Amino acid sequence: MSEEYAIELKNITKRFGKVTANDKVCLSVKRGEILSVLGENGSGKTTLMNMISGIYYPDEGQIFVNGKEVTIRSPKDSFALGIGMIHQHFKLVDVLTAAENIILGLSGREVLDMKAVSAKINELTAKYGFELDPDQKIYTMSVSQKQTVEIVKLLYRGVDILILDEPTAVLTPQETDKLFAVLRNMREAGHSIIIITHKLHEVLALSDRVSVLRKGQYIGTVYTADAEESLTEMMVGKKVSLNIERPDPVNPERRLVVEGVTCVDKEGVTTLDHASFTAYSGEILGIAGIAGSGQRELLESIAGLEAMTDGTITYYPPE
Repeated sequence: MSEEYAIELKNITKRFGKVTANDKVCLSVKRGEILSVLGENGSGKTTLMNMISGIYYPDEGQIFVNGKEVTIRSPKDSFALGIGMIHQHFKLVDVLTAAENIILGLSGREVLDMKAVSAKINELTAKYGFELDPDQKIYTMSVSQKQTVEIVKLLYRGVDILILDEPTAVLTPQETDKLFAVLRNMREAGHSIIIITHKLHEVLALSDRVSVLRKGQYIGTVYTADAEESLTEMMVGKKVSLNIERPDPVNPERRLVVEGVTCVDKEGVTTLDHASFTAYSGEILGIAGIAGSGQRELLESIAGLEAMTDGTITYYPPE
């Protein structure tokens, strides 16, 4: 196998009963590149990466790392090969500090020297552009900070090939920009990075190449610079028109008026702060925000399931 590639997959197949999650998938990741693995929900992206990271074992096929065929039967095997995966749901102990989580499970007396551990963590964060306090408790961190701990945990263990599963799903646009800047720094340092996603704009902004899966099958790999027009068709198997006609509502009338709605949880934390909007007849109103932004509290207060501390909700029935 070519030594140009950090990982090569040959005819990887994985079945769960009668369901074939991956069907003879071939994929390659070059050294020092960011590869996006793109596909609709259920296309087999995460299953494929779980086999590289040792969570699943392929039923058929071969895996090559740095040109040599390997057998990966557990996450311990993948770590030994310099491969690490960051899942959508973080694997952290909330009551421990960032540094304690980063060294958790490592052997050797040196890991008990927390000053040396913190110094090494600070060296890594400075090198790649992270912002992280090694002594901060996990339960006080934002989602973005927890993700940083997961990435640094892998780097601390000497991982060269990083897999990130939907890393921006719970990040704000500003946090996403910071993450992308860090990933570019890691690429410049020679790391190979695989990102699982289905967000086209992120693929175009970050990756060097894009590999597309559809219904468990490998469709192809293209360079990102040449991919914008073909990716959607590769994902769904047909041309997709993005010119959606949106006719204006006919004779719109007020149906729901939300004014200054505020909610406070049992710990006294404000979960919704003076939210206001008006919904009209004949329209679809979207409510957007990352997880924990107050969408649930807003909808439950409208439904009468959440007590409000301030504000009014007025419903105007059709005449």
